[in-house]
Amino acid sequence: MNEKILFEKYKKNIDTLKKQIEEICEKAGRSPGEITIIAATKYTDAEGADMIRKLGVMDLGENRADELIKKNMYTGKEARWHFIGHLQRRKARDVVPLVEYIHSIDSMRILEKVSSEAEKCGKIQKVLIEVNVSGEESKYGLGMDNVVNFIIKAEKIYNIELKGLMTMAPYVDDMEYIRRIFRQLREVKEKICISGGLKSFSELSMGMSNDFNIAIEEGATMIRIGSNIFK
Repeated sequence: MNEKILFEKYKKNIDTLKKQIEEICEKAGRSPGEITIIAATKYTDAEGADMIRKLGVMDLGENRADELIKKNMYTGKEARWHFIGHLQRRKARDVVPLVEYIHSIDSMRILEKVSSEAEKCGKIQKVLIEVNVSGEESKYGLGMDNVVNFIIKAEKIYNIELKGLMTMAPYVDDMEYIRRIFRQLREVKEKICISGGLKSFSELSMGMSNDFNIAIEEGATMIRIGSNIFK
């Protein structure tokens, strides 16, 4: 597709998305400024990711380390990269130097490796704990019963800043079931904030193109949007 036509297509999609967010927030009694749009770049190449940055969506999310490296080189330092896929331990050394956030921490072994790589970079790595709220065997993430104990241990790890929780809702047509998933994650976050006193524990990364409206209504602060922008 012609570059100019593609740019206009992305612009129209982003404008539509922002208008939808404004309408959802108005109904939910929230401010659109509370919502960070993370453009899920698995649907595009490096040039497409850079177009999104030029259109003002500075938060970009990638699922794969090799794609992150290529796209980061193209978009430059202005983009804020989020790693939103499952992080393999051996890929931490590639991912940590490039990203603002890692959304998919679900094991102490991975967290310790991220800490080690962050120390080498001289940075404090912001992370979200991935929670498998639905209990699906096909999904990564901690079980609901393990979250609090994991965070207690994670607080002792150096070079890490715990920022919040992430989940993926099941791919089902039952919107009320999806709503319960998002609500449960919010309730867990609130419980942690009250009992643990984690002042920086403020983020809820939940909601994608098919369910971001429900996620916002239930307290999402980060939504990971792919097809609604790129298709």
